Amino acid sequence: MKTAWLAASAAAALLLVAHASLAADAATAPEPPVQDLTHAARMGPWGFDMAGRNTAITPGQSLFGYANGSYMDRLVIPADRSTYGAFNALDELSRGRLRAVIDKAAASSAATGQEAKVGALYRSFMDEKTVDALGARPLAPDLARIRAATSRDDIARLMGASAKVFGQSFFNPQVYDDAKDPLKYAVYLSQGGITLPDRDYYLEEKFAPQRAAYEAYIARMLTLAGWQSPEASAKAILAMETAVAKVSWTRVERRDDDKTYKPYEVSKLSALAPGFDWSAFLAGADLSAAKRVIVAENTAFPKIAAIYGRTDLDTLKAWLAFAEIDKASAYLSKDFDAAHFDFRNKTLSGTPQQQPRWKRGVGLVDGNLGEAAGKLYVEAYFPPQNKAAMEALVGDLRIAMGARIQKLEWMSPETKTKALEKLAKFHVKIGYPDTWRDYGALKLVDGDLYGNVQRASAFDWAYRAARLNKPVDRAEWDMTPATINAYYSPTKNEVVFPAAILQPPFFDPEGDTAVNYGGIGAVIGHEITHGFDDQGRKSDGDGRLSEWWTKTDADQFQVQADRLGAQYSATEILPGAKINGDLTMGENIADLGGLQLALEAYHLSLKGRPAPVVEGLTGDQRVFLGWAQVWRGKYRDDYMKQVLVSDPHAPPVARVDMPVRNIDAFYTAFNIKPGDPMYLPPEQRVRIW
Repeated sequence: MKTAWLAASAAAALLLVAHASLAADAATAPEPPVQDLTHAARMGPWGFDMAGRNTAITPGQSLFGYANGSYMDRLVIPADRSTYGAFNALDELSRGRLRAVIDKAAASSAATGQEAKVGALYRSFMDEKTVDALGARPLAPDLARIRAATSRDDIARLMGASAKVFGQSFFNPQVYDDAKDPLKYAVYLSQGGITLPDRDYYLEEKFAPQRAAYEAYIARMLTLAGWQSPEASAKAILAMETAVAKVSWTRVERRDDDKTYKPYEVSKLSALAPGFDWSAFLAGADLSAAKRVIVAENTAFPKIAAIYGRTDLDTLKAWLAFAEIDKASAYLSKDFDAAHFDFRNKTLSGTPQQQPRWKRGVGLVDGNLGEAAGKLYVEAYFPPQNKAAMEALVGDLRIAMGARIQKLEWMSPETKTKALEKLAKFHVKIGYPDTWRDYGALKLVDGDLYGNVQRASAFDWAYRAARLNKPVDRAEWDMTPATINAYYSPTKNEVVFPAAILQPPFFDPEGDTAVNYGGIGAVIGHEITHGFDDQGRKSDGDGRLSEWWTKTDADQFQVQADRLGAQYSATEILPGAKINGDLTMGENIADLGGLQLALEAYHLSLKGRPAPVVEGLTGDQRVFLGWAQVWRGKYRDDYMKQVLVSDPHAPPVARVDMPVRNIDAFYTAFNIKPGDPMYLPPEQRVRIW
């Protein structure tokens, strides 16, 4: 999986799923039996949960409240979750299904090939007794290498090597499609050096309690590992990371695909950011073959390198040791695991209880052997007719998008032609890869969890690093089949829908057509629109980052985008905490465009026939309700605070209420009038796609 920064810039996803850490339980407990999981729970007899509505709230007050109010009143976030709703419930189903096929592989003495590897990795995670008996010993060789460093050049090499497994670096390398030459791979470098969720956690007073807890956490982890002077090291590490945070780019700045594409010859990196041994770093990361790199935050690099150069060697070594321990804690004994959970999940996200070990083991397998486990998942739970249904829906949404482009009043014929060319070149991937990845060379050993994860991470890194200077594999997937999500890749100009998302509440094969269009139809439309959001629009039909718009059209687009951003930025979610409309811009445009596409595609599907009325609800009403139902869910306050500064997606209530305020059909469907809280005058409604 791509690192977080590159995933944000190169693949716009429907949802950033909040995965709990893969840590051990505070006490060993028997795991519950696996349930027979064959179908996702239906949302009422025709696909919408009528009992989940709160009819005391009108759609003119809040579509989210009207559609989901009673459900929200009853919803209690499980103790092992920071958030819960429709996505999470489906994620539970997916994990349960994966567990069923993984358990079978782990229990089979006859398993061979990929299935045997799935079983071996899972068994090593579930062998909690052995993990606890080893204590901190698995860390010893890695910490010894850090202790043996005698210069900053040694540290730079170790930072490069750490990218392959557990560690952290001041600069993060990644091999991915070159945005301006998308048939080739390139090395990308992005800013690093901080380990809290966002730079705001270091700089804003409202996060002072989290900073204090973080310093204590660093000291706790270093103490558990036997690192010298843990309290003093923790204080120095926090001060150093704070200095890095001050000079780092914001998430909004890092969203700009033009600004984050700055190619440099490797030989020129020392001039850009002196004081850091780039040759040693790239050698440590097995990227010495790179002659050219793409720097994401070029003006931050010299400042971060300067901090690196003036930080004493002992602090750099302690920081590297802490980063290793922090990332590896899920695969160590309970004391490490509990410390990680207490800070990363309980303090930062408000999650009171650790997830059962089997769920974390399933997550580990999905993250490291995703296509091997995914193949077993698909064979058991993804019938061919599901793929056919999805292909038909995607076809409908493409037709709707083409029709909307042709009718745009603000876009010139010249840009329309190129937009339609881009749409025609959209590639669609549904369910699972055509060719499954081969994990044959990966060595996995029973009783060696730490080593297994190290080897799996190094195996994946070697796979990606070896692609440098080779043609891009356009058949590659960036999500596993069992993932409840979807994404658009601008460099491949493709929309991708994993198998697991084609279930209620997104799609019910026995349900109402209008609700399905509001659910999976709007999801498809969302991903298609990402190809034309404020960043996706910058790449052409061949995936090349280029300027293919007329200046007048680009300017008019930006005016509308800025108006949409202002609407979100004015929305308060918690007292004193508003949505960042610039950070969430791409997802907001995709939500608005996706829902409009779904509505148009639904109308096309009627082929001129009147829409049926179901339980007093018109077709358009049911499309909007299908959309609202997908986003029902709650967040813990601490997690919401994190989301508001770090997540490019708006919170659920805004994902429902904000787009519909800009859609004329919503006003007609629910008779929204001036004076209603949801009402926007026609001239204030944003009209992009």
